[in-house]
Amino acid sequence: MQSDGLWSIGELAERARVTVKTVRFYSDRGLLPEAGRSGGGHRRYGPEALERLRVIRSLRSLDLTVPEVERALDRDGALEQVLGERLRGVERELAALRWREAALRLLADSSGDEREERLLLLGALTLPPDMDAVIRFWRRVLPIRLPSRLVSGVLDAVVPAPPQAPVPEQVLALGRLHALVSDPRLERVPSLRPRPPLAGETYRPTVLYEALDEAYGLAGAQVRGGRPPEGGGALDCFVAAYAAALGTRDSPDFRRRLAELLAREDGPVMARYWKLAAPLLPADEPGLGLLHHRLFLALRADSAVDSAPHRAQPVRSSLSPPL
Repeated sequence: MQSDGLWSIGELAERARVTVKTVRFYSDRGLLPEAGRSGGGHRRYGPEALERLRVIRSLRSLDLTVPEVERALDRDGALEQVLGERLRGVERELAALRWREAALRLLADSSGDEREERLLLLGALTLPPDMDAVIRFWRRVLPIRLPSRLVSGVLDAVVPAPPQAPVPEQVLALGRLHALVSDPRLERVPSLRPRPPLAGETYRPTVLYEALDEAYGLAGAQVRGGRPPEGGGALDCFVAAYAAALGTRDSPDFRRRLAELLAREDGPVMARYWKLAAPLLPADEPGLGLLHHRLFLALRADSAVDSAPHRAQPVRSSLSPPL
């Protein structure tokens, strides 16, 4: 340090334990404050430059790029924003690494024939996987002109979120799920084409999906409580949703017709979808497919009972939109 208390570029580099080239690089980019110039025009630096250089080194050690460092030091509050962005980036990188690890373990634990099939499945995925193909599948299945708020609610309920720390079995399930919903032969499956549930009747899909949300909520509460969604409550709400959407009323005949319809719609594609989605859904939360299936079974059992004097009167409940 000279008598004026300032350092040359070499002295600053020595104190910061970096090379002169590094000091010159950051100085040329305007990141190091110059305290003045020597008589020969050489840069002089004070303690502020040393402190700034140490901050830069800390940020670079966290893998921030030079442009990100420049942004972080440019103005008050920018550092917090840049660190938040980098943190989210690290979280995405960690998720990708976890998926790669699980995929590698899946392949390592596979036999020769299994490995070939699983390599093809993984080759169609990004890691971590996106769910765009699954979302497109459901948008194709859902009724046309369903309000966006209801579409969003259904997608939230039926599209599983890729787990942050997957196990090999979840990688395999998601690979097979992706293959299922991407199969071009689905275009020829009649039950996957949106159409009125019962022919010859007025169909209001918005009314149906609003009311089904309430029915599934009741069924979920019953299943979590260890009770089947039979008898009243969830089942009656389920039937009332279809009746209201079709502009009719609940009756033994309607329940029989509805059970027949749902039996036709309960095809192998949707059954396989929910089987593959199950490992990707929260373990403590019954999936929508399970709830729908349980309600269908309850309806089928209920509609098989002959209408007798002790049978409850048809339900005509007024269902408020739950979404």
